[in-house]
Amino acid sequence: MKTFLSIGTGPGIGFATAERFAREGFRVVICARDSEKTLELAERLKGQNHEVHVRQVDASNATEVLSLTAQVESQFGAVDVVHYNAAVIRQASLTDQPIDTFNSDLAVNIGGALAAAQAVYGPMKARGAGSILLTGGFFGISPNPDYLSLSLGKAGIRALALGLFEPAKADGIHVATVTVAAYVKPNSTEAIGIAEAFWKLHSQPVGSWEAESTYSS
Repeated sequence: MKTFLSIGTGPGIGFATAERFAREGFRVVICARDSEKTLELAERLKGQNHEVHVRQVDASNATEVLSLTAQVESQFGAVDVVHYNAAVIRQASLTDQPIDTFNSDLAVNIGGALAAAQAVYGPMKARGAGSILLTGGFFGISPNPDYLSLSLGKAGIRALALGLFEPAKADGIHVATVTVAAYVKPNSTEAIGIAEAFWKLHSQPVGSWEAESTYSS
């Protein structure tokens, strides 16, 4: 059974994407900082007869992200797909945001994604297969000064996906992002549509791989 690892699994995009891959027969490992909420999401997946496991991780801590992937690989073997979905959605302009929160926001919004990609890249390269999927956002293309740290993070996510795409492709790894240009609520058609976009990216034949898909409602 293939393994899908979701980092930053919330009730919207994270859950919908984990559910989409579970429907295709993947074992899903869902992770977030709040284990109580993650356990609630796991129960919903178990109720659909999917194999699901829960882990706790602080996505801002690169060491925890590296340890998480190592534990999952040790228990289940290869991580076939990793989906990085963690983000701090802080409404604050340059002058409004406390200075000490910029680095902590970016540690989640892009630092954890870098750590996750680094953690799985070597094993995926050795197998010549794997997908690294990143939740992007339109603020990465059109920054919003009232969501400055989120805009910087999503710009970083897009740069990571586009920058790694070609070298990773040569190693048999599909790095891709869905750039979300929509407001997403839990259990919404938007969440389901974005999950489908991630599945389509993962399912593309090697010769047709794309680095980015844009979802708008």
